[in-house]
Amino acid sequence: MRVTKKNLKGNEGEITVVPETLDDLWHLKYIIERGDLIFALTKRKTDSANDKIRPEKTEKKTVRLGIRVENLEFHKFSNRLRIHGPIEHGMDAGSYHTLNVEDGVDISIIKRWKKDQIERINEAEASSKKPGVIIVAVEEGDADIGLVRHYGVESYAHICQSSGKGEGTLREVFFNEILDKLKYVVSDSQSVVVAGPGFTKDDFLKYVESNDPELAAGIIVEDTSSIGTSGFQEVLRRGAVDRIMEQSRIAREASLMESLLKEIAMDGKVVYGVEEVKRANNYGSIETLLISDEFLLHEREKGEGGGIDSFIRNVEYSQGKLVVFSTEFEPGQKLEALGGIAALLRFKV
Repeated sequence: MRVTKKNLKGNEGEITVVPETLDDLWHLKYIIERGDLIFALTKRKTDSANDKIRPEKTEKKTVRLGIRVENLEFHKFSNRLRIHGPIEHGMDAGSYHTLNVEDGVDISIIKRWKKDQIERINEAEASSKKPGVIIVAVEEGDADIGLVRHYGVESYAHICQSSGKGEGTLREVFFNEILDKLKYVVSDSQSVVVAGPGFTKDDFLKYVESNDPELAAGIIVEDTSSIGTSGFQEVLRRGAVDRIMEQSRIAREASLMESLLKEIAMDGKVVYGVEEVKRANNYGSIETLLISDEFLLHEREKGEGGGIDSFIRNVEYSQGKLVVFSTEFEPGQKLEALGGIAALLRFKV
């Protein structure tokens, strides 16, 4: 994400950004709220003449509109964020319009900013300067390719060894199919982690070294006990992605969730669920507050009466840290199942 303008007085004002990836659009879903004022270029129909029996086809022209947000939808599979609400600035003020925000669209957000939203903007801007990561989890006859997004690991392809005929041995055909799919998705700025149980991953790396030495030179190999989603999780826990992306959001979430579940199993310094977390905060015991993005979004939609932002400020005043989990990713889904909110504590309460 590129930040092209930042004009804030205290926690209020305008930030203009240009989303550059699907990840950036996902970030905006949790930054933009109902009641925010959004400016962007968009297409809108011009008025047709009313005195024509058969009016000519209405043309659309590009205009800059200011929309007061009423609702928004993130369409992951069409790489689009749709923002709907009444027009406050520009042609047809008072009418409703939908802004379709895609990669490369300049968008200005005017609002009262919350601390975690500013941090999310900064994180997205910093992440755009770091290399991306692709994980290839492979075992004999089976492989998965995953793309590491800010919101989780997105499954890109599953490859099974065919029993059909092809040039070379079945294993070579299998490795070639993995390599073809990998080369299709990898770019100069991305790193590749090859992982899996046994020696298949090492044999695949040797195959890549023979067929594409340049790609092989940037591959990191990791041992995991499985492939698929579980294999991706193991790669994250072992820190391979962290070593590449430094402060990787999802690797941090996976590690925190592992600590949370460990403490729960030991009846240790942890609480989960709204009432228990509030009780811990009353004692100033919260070291790290964990909130799922969907829980936070839902609480904020209740308005100021919901009190979630007042609660977060109170935790931070007591020197507690806030981590917002993505529910697109397994750790966030586990947190959602625990009520969407939990806390690692300084001491038991």
